[in-house]
Amino acid sequence: EAAPAPAPEAAPAAAAEAAPAAEAPAPVPDKGDTTWMLLSTLLVLLMILPGLALFYGGLVRQKNMLSMLMQVSTVTVIGMIAWALWGYSLAFTDGGGLDKFVGGFGRLFLKDVTPASVVGTFSTGVVIPEMAFIAFQMTFACITAALVLGGVAERMKFAAVVLFSVLWPILSYYPMAHMVWWWAGPDSVAANPTAPIQSGLLWGFGALDFAGGTVVHINAGVAALVGALVLGARKGYRSEPMPPHSLTLTLVGAGLLWVGWFGFNAGSNLEANGYAALAMLNTFLATAAAGFSWTVTEWITRKKASMLGMASGLVAGLVAVTPAAGFAGPVGSLVLGLIVSPICVIFCSAVKNALKYDDSLDAFGIHAIGGIVGALATGILVDPALGGAGIVDYTTCAADGDISTCDAATYVMATQFMAQLKAVIVAIGWSAVASAIVFFIIKFTIGLRVSADTEEEGLDIVEHGERAYHS
Repeated sequence: EAAPAPAPEAAPAAAAEAAPAAEAPAPVPDKGDTTWMLLSTLLVLLMILPGLALFYGGLVRQKNMLSMLMQVSTVTVIGMIAWALWGYSLAFTDGGGLDKFVGGFGRLFLKDVTPASVVGTFSTGVVIPEMAFIAFQMTFACITAALVLGGVAERMKFAAVVLFSVLWPILSYYPMAHMVWWWAGPDSVAANPTAPIQSGLLWGFGALDFAGGTVVHINAGVAALVGALVLGARKGYRSEPMPPHSLTLTLVGAGLLWVGWFGFNAGSNLEANGYAALAMLNTFLATAAAGFSWTVTEWITRKKASMLGMASGLVAGLVAVTPAAGFAGPVGSLVLGLIVSPICVIFCSAVKNALKYDDSLDAFGIHAIGGIVGALATGILVDPALGGAGIVDYTTCAADGDISTCDAATYVMATQFMAQLKAVIVAIGWSAVASAIVFFIIKFTIGLRVSADTEEEGLDIVEHGERAYHS
């Protein structure tokens, strides 16, 4: 059976604009696919508000709880506005001479988007409403920027967060989404099987990223580390205890992230079919395995199984399976979950302690490292011999909407792994440079960090005039 596209969730406007064959009627969105995309979009929103806000909020000290809720919320609402005005166009349209790196201006202010406009999926002749695709991808842009806040928690000015939420996606998120997910679409390839496939840079490498290992997790995790380094450590870091103030809320947030992640991963299939079911099953199994292996790792090394470890492991598993969700088999995903947590534990403890950087909530140690592990593992676990789904050769597809008419592309593990490695290196480098530019711009204009007195008193009352709790 055929596999989903090597460019998992990108169906650019260009795919919608390709002229249909003269004798074929224009494809009409299926109500089941459309319903699944609308539901998936709501699930991703649940991941951010309240999921990520509570997960991060529970991990900070009580005096900064409200500021974390406010920061996540603000990044989200600004991200939605920016996505409609320019983000969607820069991520998912033809960028002309720069189309390997970024989109163009064809959809600025959602120009020419109507309830009737459609985009392609991963089957020829199968489309979804463009507005559903825009809304779905909008939530991805929002959560990626919000994840970065974990590395800079408890010391970044609210005004700096506002400016970051505008600038960082322009330099880092929109180009990365374009490079990984933008391509001509299956209908264009089926109609012109001998022509070069127009695509973003990382898609052109042949890199597989089903729902955002590079675009979301490596991108955000590296940005979080850069932000932590530019900001410097929190006052009292490594000399006084800074325990999470509410692990109860952290687990509530982790649970909401897991529920919402089914929209994130299975929704990235763009169609309600067997591959969406595969992504869903993998999102259960990898997450369960990672929660289990983080707990066991702590149990062995620290003699106690902590709930913070369980919550961290769940998120590590979700991160790792994100790029692999529609490509790996269920057992491969389970193995991936077992492997990723011990690696993340090392980075969240030994490596962080040795290098003394203050990645407050381990955004780098879990998202960047988990994303790297997942992205590299995807190149191996997609192997049909290991139960993976294989890769579609879109030049062999018939123009009849049935993906089973496509042949499987020849799979060579070394070749695919190198494609994944190149994508990881580009993602790390691009995010590091873009993030450094953004953080330094903010630092030397409005300033990045709150005053020492504000940090001591807590961001809640000084920056927002409110407290999360009243005793």
